[in-house]
Amino acid sequence: MGSPRRHGNTIALLSPFVRELEENGASCETIWLYERDIRPCIACRACQNDWTAPNCCQKDDMQEIFSRVLSCDLLVLATPIYSWYCTPPMKAALDRMVYALCKYYNGEKGPSLLQGKPVALLTTCGYRPDKGADLWEAGIQRYCRHAQMTYCGMLTERHLGYDVPFMDDSKAEHAREFAKQLSKNV
Repeated sequence: MGSPRRHGNTIALLSPFVRELEENGASCETIWLYERDIRPCIACRACQNDWTAPNCCQKDDMQEIFSRVLSCDLLVLATPIYSWYCTPPMKAALDRMVYALCKYYNGEKGPSLLQGKPVALLTTCGYRPDKGADLWEAGIQRYCRHAQMTYCGMLTERHLGYDVPFMDDSKAEHAREFAKQLSKNV
């Protein structure tokens, strides 16, 4: 979860999505990235010395996040869109993951520990999705190709303004349908 707001639009959209997955037998966990200590990648490449584990030299909450990402059956990146991309802690986590889990950066190409991992996006934004979340989706599609992950799609819902409620029955139904679709394909 890349939102800083525990009661914001992104969690409102994620909630019916998670309920649907759980009703279909999935066990779901939300990691609130704004509440974690996630330092930016320092490009030291210490992680490249071990091709079997993340091996990041920074000792922060990413060690736990690496473990959870590697053990999950589906990684859902839920984030509001800030300046046409994900929020800062989500970006920092993604940077750390691509280096620590893709062993490509030390002269010899090793494995991707993320190979085959399914990824889906759940986003909220203020612009039309094709003008607000398109760069985020394109970036993650490229990330997935690079890391040999499986891109499974994106659900984006728009907030029309602070004087209008965000969540409605239609958005909740879209979230449930997206979860059903992912349940069939993962």
